[in-house]
Amino acid sequence: MRVNYKRLTVAGAILVITYVLLTYSSVMDVPGASPRNNVKILSNRLNNLQKQMDEQMTNSNKLLQQVKQHLNLKSKKRQDEEFVQENELDSPNNLVLPVLLIACDRVTVKRCLDNLVKFRPNKETFPIVVSQDCGHNATYQVIRSFADADPTITVVQQPDLSEIPLPRVKARLKHNTRPGASSALAPPSSLFIHIYIRLSSVRRSSTRGSRVYSTPCTRVKTGLPLYNMSIDVLDDLDISQDFFEYFLGTYPLLLKDPSLWCISAWNDNGKKDVIDLSHPELLHRTDFFPGLGWTLRKNTWLDLEPKWPEAFFDDWLRDPENTKGRACIRPEVSRTFTFGKIGVSKGLFYDMHLKAMQLNMEYVEFTKLDLSYLLKDNYDVELESKVDSLPEMTAEEVITSSTIGELSPVRVTYSNAKTYQKAAKKLGLMDDFRSGVPRTAYKGIVSCFVRGRRVYLAPSFPWTKYDPNWG
Repeated sequence: MRVNYKRLTVAGAILVITYVLLTYSSVMDVPGASPRNNVKILSNRLNNLQKQMDEQMTNSNKLLQQVKQHLNLKSKKRQDEEFVQENELDSPNNLVLPVLLIACDRVTVKRCLDNLVKFRPNKETFPIVVSQDCGHNATYQVIRSFADADPTITVVQQPDLSEIPLPRVKARLKHNTRPGASSALAPPSSLFIHIYIRLSSVRRSSTRGSRVYSTPCTRVKTGLPLYNMSIDVLDDLDISQDFFEYFLGTYPLLLKDPSLWCISAWNDNGKKDVIDLSHPELLHRTDFFPGLGWTLRKNTWLDLEPKWPEAFFDDWLRDPENTKGRACIRPEVSRTFTFGKIGVSKGLFYDMHLKAMQLNMEYVEFTKLDLSYLLKDNYDVELESKVDSLPEMTAEEVITSSTIGELSPVRVTYSNAKTYQKAAKKLGLMDDFRSGVPRTAYKGIVSCFVRGRRVYLAPSFPWTKYDPNWG
């Protein structure tokens, strides 16, 4: 059989070409050949692109969150470092609480200095700085004798002894006024200087001295260290034996609770007939600035200084608007007692009120007590729930009730300024107001201890704020 190679070669070439064309056409997109397939392919591609974009956004958000967390951690670390730096002087190991004693022209400052020296547990922790105004040489010599004997006692004299111009309505109060002098018209003033900022100034009387806080040029540099706090006292104060322990135990509250701005050793309603002498460890919050032995932080002073008033700064501090609604801590039993009888009331206010104040006589180790109950979140809930649940009595019923045995606490209500004053007088409390705030009040509630029972003089209406028109 004769093979026709030429025809066979042609036939094979045709088969190969056909195969190639068929194979290529199966994988080649022919424009317009299948619109439905093209739309499907385009849709898939868009879906894939959207998916990739979503994944990219997710990754970007994760990265952004990581950056934010990193920045927050750095910010918190910086704040913690600043807080530690700010309060490193307040740590138990480094704590220095200088005592700032304000003197004028009373040689009886010796009595106050004797007690400060007698009861202070550590000279390094409690250095004493005496700031004297009035230019009274005999008083200065008394102070100088203490400073010469003890290098931890410093005396600074106020160089500006000029008179301060006062409004006519207050000018009549300046005569015979001493630091710490009191009257119904001019309450006790703690005429203190602040060595927190390496500067020292002093007021000479309750009507004379706010200028030294608000006018920088009247301040005198003392070269003293920078302290975050000081304990401010007057030259007519006696102190309890646990006076220093009281401030050692309570000053941390100022560091923990921003709703507090001061710690005071004084109870304005501290007469023995209205306090519980069996619980000298008991402390309270109050919206009323007590004064007469108190402390505040440096940053609080720096906040108050630009607004400091011309005179009567103690009443100015009793306006919640000026202290931004913050509270103070006060004791049930006072850790200070004033023996300064002479003032603008010529001793009348002293004989009627201050003379009967009770100084604590029992030593309390405050540094070993849990004082967290005084923190706002704890104290407010406990006080409000307790007062709301108490049975109600009138002030008259409290006074005439039996004192036999342990009596349950009660609530005495008031509806306005007049009914408050009537009840306060009946219970033996001071009945005046400052910027509408009753003495020792907290959220409108005044706590006292009368005839063997705890009594809460409380508003009969939902309390929101004090009415400055009261009093």
